[in-house]
Amino acid sequence: MVTAVLRPGKTPTGAENASILRRVLERLRAAWPDTHILVRGDGHFANPEIMSLLAERANTDFLVGLTGNNRLYEQARPYLDAAAEMHAARCAEAQRMGITPPQATRSYHELSYAAGSWLIAPRVALKAEVMAAGRNPRFVVTSLQHPEPEQLYADLYTARGQDENFIKHWKNDLFAERTSDRSFLANHLRLFYACAAYVLHHALRTQVLAHTELARAEPGTVIVRLFKLAVRVVPKKRRVDLHLSTGCPVKGLLHRASEI
Repeated sequence: MVTAVLRPGKTPTGAENASILRRVLERLRAAWPDTHILVRGDGHFANPEIMSLLAERANTDFLVGLTGNNRLYEQARPYLDAAAEMHAARCAEAQRMGITPPQATRSYHELSYAAGSWLIAPRVALKAEVMAAGRNPRFVVTSLQHPEPEQLYADLYTARGQDENFIKHWKNDLFAERTSDRSFLANHLRLFYACAAYVLHHALRTQVLAHTELARAEPGTVIVRLFKLAVRVVPKKRRVDLHLSTGCPVKGLLHRASEI
């Protein structure tokens, strides 16, 4: 967990994103002064403030999604036409041979594009994808100079999907979106409780449950397997004993966790 901010339910401005990212980058750079930092994000980060912030920092690059517009779609059309033709040919060949047709056909290309508000001239890459459901163009913008468009998108950009899964775990399993109080401040405190729960889960999973079947488990799985258990409560004079069932499947894990 790096940070979480409760904010109004509207698209954040570039200045707002840049103010948060600047603090994160300063903390990272203080810990790793010589490490190359690559900032990845969705289309909300493709704005002049973010690009300028990162361009002025040494050993720092960005690779973010870019929302399509008429000019981008116009440049992408020839590549999508070629992909559609290739996809139709591949599907016809699969039908002739009696095998499952391909789900998608895609190619990767570099485009010549720069928005008027951009203060720098980054590269723009296209994923020209055609599926049974139709055409699916995707764009990314980056300050990286060397990787080819396919490597930019397929290897570097899509790898951020795992980070999205971590955010989903925090929202769904630990109820980070439970902001039902009428007070904004109270809801911000609820958000911090969810952050604390995520930090505790991360420490439990990486330190206590390392090298077990729950070492890579989601928070919901850990909660169901280790905490939502039926026990017999036996009050004693100086303690309260919790008696597990004889056939408890996670008895070993519980002994390990309590010993550590």
